[in-house]
Amino acid sequence: MPHGLPRKIRIAFILQAMLASLGILLGAWLVSLVIKHSLVSAALREEAAYFWTLHEASPTQPPPNTQNIRGYLVETGRSSLSLPANLRELPPGFHELRRDDQLVWVDVRPEGRLYLVFLRSRAELLAFWFGIVPVLLTLLAVYGASWVTYRASKRLVSPVNWLARRVSRWDPAKPQASDLDPQKLPAALHSLANRVTENVARERNFTRDASHELRTPLTVIRVASDMALADETASPRQQRSLQRIQRAGREMEAVIDAFLILAREADVEPQMEMFDVVEVVRHEVDTATELMADRPVHVELHSSGVVELHGPPRVLQVVISNLVRNACNYTDEGRVDVFVEHDRVRVHDTGIGMSPEALEKAFEPFYRAEPDRPQGTGLGLSIVRRLCDRFGWKVTLTSQPGKGTEATVTFR
Repeated sequence: MPHGLPRKIRIAFILQAMLASLGILLGAWLVSLVIKHSLVSAALREEAAYFWTLHEASPTQPPPNTQNIRGYLVETGRSSLSLPANLRELPPGFHELRRDDQLVWVDVRPEGRLYLVFLRSRAELLAFWFGIVPVLLTLLAVYGASWVTYRASKRLVSPVNWLARRVSRWDPAKPQASDLDPQKLPAALHSLANRVTENVARERNFTRDASHELRTPLTVIRVASDMALADETASPRQQRSLQRIQRAGREMEAVIDAFLILAREADVEPQMEMFDVVEVVRHEVDTATELMADRPVHVELHSSGVVELHGPPRVLQVVISNLVRNACNYTDEGRVDVFVEHDRVRVHDTGIGMSPEALEKAFEPFYRAEPDRPQGTGLGLSIVRRLCDRFGWKVTLTSQPGKGTEATVTFR
């Protein structure tokens, strides 16, 4: 994992150390300037003020001459030739003479001009001990703390990083709990791997068993209804009821197949075959026509001939069934027209339609354009989208409020 968690932590600590170093070095530079200019300048000003105080009391008071400060006094009306040449042209104020290694304060009073000289190298020495050395010690402390923290963080996240690498190479179709070594990870993670393996196995067993166990009673229902329909003594009402039972059984088989397909892994292909799309759509139109018998809604199929498609016919049956019934549920009066073309199926209704906001949410689970309507749970279009995505089909909706909706399934 080139961009794993340890690398991110390492980069974070490096950036933290760099920023801290930059801030501390900037602070050291400012401290150096403060010591060389502000502190030395303030000291020289105070020394000058103290000298003039003494000079008032005793005009013969000599200028300061100590280990750190050398003073020169040029009284008013006297020549400045006794001054060093580099000081004669300096105006009042603080001056830094780099070439002469001097920091000079020039103070002018009615009594004369006072020159106080401080060695620049000595100021830099003070800046080094009181500015640079503390900064270096602080930097070392920051680097040491960062290194210790980084090592501790690396040890803490190493199990998580190890797990992330293992998971990125883990095949969900063939999970192995042994991939998670309990010697390297806490026991809870190893227990989690065992539970994941058990859940995957349980899911596989369910899809396999459900495919068999659910089809068995449906087969019994279909065979029993066929035998009952063969009885010539059955009344027309009984025959209609038996036909509904047969139709509901076929729909249930298709729904079971579609749901089991969605529950399986994407690399497990369902049974595919060539079939006539028109026949599947006609069956759903006939079913919808029977359901709309007591409502002023006319359902009609439009096709120009046989349209063959290679895929699972029961999946298409579930898709078309949901689209047609959805159109019927939201059409109080009018038409539902189903068009079968060479590469698509269109379901157009003259119902209530949908607003642009409703269209954006139409494929979300449990969303209903009109929640007050008794029909439906809001899962139909969500299931249609998932099934179409599973087989590379494209489903789209166009609608206008009050004018109807058109759903299109395109076979790519």
